[in-house]
Amino acid sequence: MAAEIRKAVLLAAGRGKRLGGLTARTPKPLLEVAGAPLIQHIALALAEAGIGQFVIVAGYLAEQLDEWSAGFGKRQPELDLSVVRQSELNGTAGAMLAAKELVAGERRFIFGWGDVLMDRANYRRFAARAAEDDYDLLLAVNRMRDPWRGAAVYLTGEMRVERLDEKPARGTSSTPWNNAGLFSAGAALFDYLQRLEPSPRGELELPQAIAAMIADGLIVRAIDMRGFWSDVGTPADLELARRRFRPKSASR
Repeated sequence: MAAEIRKAVLLAAGRGKRLGGLTARTPKPLLEVAGAPLIQHIALALAEAGIGQFVIVAGYLAEQLDEWSAGFGKRQPELDLSVVRQSELNGTAGAMLAAKELVAGERRFIFGWGDVLMDRANYRRFAARAAEDDYDLLLAVNRMRDPWRGAAVYLTGEMRVERLDEKPARGTSSTPWNNAGLFSAGAALFDYLQRLEPSPRGELELPQAIAAMIADGLIVRAIDMRGFWSDVGTPADLELARRRFRPKSASR
């Protein structure tokens, strides 16, 4: 029997340094693509997939995300939006820990980056699989010629994750799968997040927790995302997204 998933956490605390001056006064999730902020495209797509409650983790220029959330919530009154602060910008795992209390009691919840764009149909496929599959953590993957900019994901033939290689050196990966930045998990994830030590970059990184889950024999599965996908990491990526991304609706 499928388990209803009602809530999503969108991680929106970072600046997006590779975008240079574009994020000097605007947090990356609020950069505009096709008439709406990046994070709004994601929230609308997840809402279409049946998610009604959102936790936004803000950090850099957090007051702007407060303003966006208030305005978006008025235009979409059927959605429940909350904004929490990541008081210390100490990585993606730290951002998830900031949302812990607001997903307490949920058997499963969806979470992901608040600044990654993909075709909207992927969110419905992901949410359906997240409600039906047997797993401890489900992650979205997309095919890339070389996943050096993100995290290379190594899979078995049954789409079970064997390992993640965060930001591998260019040309060193033997897998075409990239971490697409959308996940589903339950409360057990926080046990692993809380055990983390800072990485060599000085951050608490989500892939470290996923690696520990795999090492302990937990079930970590993947589902492939199809069509357009972009982490909108550079000015060129942003321009490409603006040319190619076409939302069904994106009221501001």
